Amino acid sequence: MSARPRIYIAGHRGMVGSALLRRLSEMDAGEIVTRTRQELDLTDQAAVKAFFATEKIDQVYLAAAKVGGIHANNTYPADFIYENLMIETNIVHAAHMSDVQSLLFLGSSCIYPKLAEQPMREDALLTGPLEPTNEPYAIAKITGIKLCESYARQYGRDYRSVMPTNLYGPGDNFHPENSHVAPALMRRFHEAAEAKDPQVTVWGSGTPMREFLHVDDMAAASIHVMDLDAKTYAENSDPMLSHINVGTGVDCTIRELAETMMAVTGYDGELVFDSTKPDGTPRKLMDVTKLEKLGWKASIPLKEGLDQTYQWFLSQSGQIKSV
Repeated sequence: MSARPRIYIAGHRGMVGSALLRRLSEMDAGEIVTRTRQELDLTDQAAVKAFFATEKIDQVYLAAAKVGGIHANNTYPADFIYENLMIETNIVHAAHMSDVQSLLFLGSSCIYPKLAEQPMREDALLTGPLEPTNEPYAIAKITGIKLCESYARQYGRDYRSVMPTNLYGPGDNFHPENSHVAPALMRRFHEAAEAKDPQVTVWGSGTPMREFLHVDDMAAASIHVMDLDAKTYAENSDPMLSHINVGTGVDCTIRELAETMMAVTGYDGELVFDSTKPDGTPRKLMDVTKLEKLGWKASIPLKEGLDQTYQWFLSQSGQIKSV
């Protein structure tokens, strides 16, 4: 690798990709290479192959993906499995064909079985049925892990995978239907505060527990894992189970999240839970023992991270999609 590595961030306009771009730029880690969707269609095998053949890339952060909440996953399952499979397959194979030795694939905690033991360890993968609502997306992400494992085993590539817990932060999707729970609640309480609504109703009992990681912590963890020397990584990783969980190791109830979001947005009305609506999985928490052994821990507390995210949301209020 040259003194100034050429680092390709696939998906640099997404929440995680943009956080990686900020972090790597601040570190002056190398020459950052990006392409917009208009410049490079990652589902086009020939285009991706040509890109790698000409750009002489040294490292790849594979953060590009089609993502969405339960509603989007339920409504567009074919889009989710097709686009994610194509993106992963095209990038991993083209990187290998162009002799790129270092690649990091970013997955999702939904790879684990719906009823996985909590906290979820890496070895829970493929031990039970997936959550039906996002199974196509989860299968695509599992395929990404197995692509990296397979190219490492057969060709000796240093292709690694990280699996984040629920992420939030600048660049998140605040769409009222297609967003995840943290941005959805932030938007709901913000609008309720502005409209002086007397109460806000949240689906479910408020008792399910979830873990939340700020996207800047995710970027820092990803770079940490990418930069580990091969010996250290190998000593702490099962070659047949190469992915690493990324999270805080701490969770909270949906009620606690909602109450924190009320404080962040300044909403002072009544919080109501509609227990006739589904709760989903009772608990989703990542076991981050492996990552901590590799020398990294999350550093952004939830309240601090939500405060920062809300300031970003306010700064973007004219551009946040409402339909």
